[in-house]
Amino acid sequence: MSIIPQSVTEFPWRVLGLLAAIALFGTLVLYSAAGGSITPWAINQGVRFVIFAVMALVLSRIPLELFARFAFPAYGAVLVSLVLVELIGGVAGGSQRWINLGFMQLQPSEFMKPIIVLAVARFYAMLPVGEIRRWNAIWPALVLIGVPWALVLVQPDLGTATMILAGGITVMFLAGLPLRLFIGSGLTVAAIIPIAFSFLHDYQKKRVLIFMDPESDPLGAGYHISQSKIAIGSGGIWGKGFLQGTQSHLQYLPEGHTDFVFATMAEEWGMAGGVFLIGAFMLLFRWGIRVSLRTPDKFARLVAAGLTTTIFFYMAINLMMVMGLAPVVGIPLPFMSYGGSSMLTVMLCVGIIMSIDRSTRRTTRIGNWA
Repeated sequence: MSIIPQSVTEFPWRVLGLLAAIALFGTLVLYSAAGGSITPWAINQGVRFVIFAVMALVLSRIPLELFARFAFPAYGAVLVSLVLVELIGGVAGGSQRWINLGFMQLQPSEFMKPIIVLAVARFYAMLPVGEIRRWNAIWPALVLIGVPWALVLVQPDLGTATMILAGGITVMFLAGLPLRLFIGSGLTVAAIIPIAFSFLHDYQKKRVLIFMDPESDPLGAGYHISQSKIAIGSGGIWGKGFLQGTQSHLQYLPEGHTDFVFATMAEEWGMAGGVFLIGAFMLLFRWGIRVSLRTPDKFARLVAAGLTTTIFFYMAINLMMVMGLAPVVGIPLPFMSYGGSSMLTVMLCVGIIMSIDRSTRRTTRIGNWA
């Protein structure tokens, strides 16, 4: 008989260990980015990870039925918060994204990233199988996605709006909608891009144009991408060594502790550090997809796969951004970039996937006993 309570042994310690390894690596990079100091970034990042890890464990104990029951009410609450942002939200850096609660600045759009997955998954879980190829299976989901997407886009926050759209569309695809719908939509989007470009804000237009030709303004709008490429390339295979980075330490690399933290890491840890980091994230994605494939519940399957792809989009868009393969849209790298919003969102996703995993294992044990 084990002296360790069964409730403790049921915790997904391997996943937590993997996340802790990524977060520890991120803390080391932030320590170096601050010139070898735990303040102001490394210590705060470490504390946030511990707090959010506990939050994820608490979420993992919540029955899956509650997530399904409160998917639409939670969606409605966050939607109301997004409307309040437009009415009374604070403005910073030209964007109106936060609600001042006194003790903290709340960014409701961050919560919409996992909740849009829950809401769209709940809709398709309730939809009769025979309706999946009809118009009634399409327009409600598009409304669920389109309203928050538009509210976030006008803040303006192109990065978060892109994440909300990607998460919702992913669930629609996984729900089994006809492939021709996505092909047709893709061609339609490609056709209206030139028109949509004219409605972007000036700084957003500049980001797109600089992405296409960063060398056209290497000391201005293209400075971020150019310096990021220099930092990544100069790291070589093994990097310059811990605390030996020059681009970040000499302040050549802007936002080296937030959006461009991967460039800071790659300069000191080289391609080896990049392979380690990407490999660790791939293990996390593998776990999430396996949880999705194991569960017999349709809602749980869509949620697990949708939340896993949400985390994947965080990583993929950020890496493409810092390598000059995508416009700079302000998507942070989970557990690496300094800041609590992205870590909170990712740990919400992880906690819900843990709950699905726990529910599946419990159901399997009951079935075996029966």
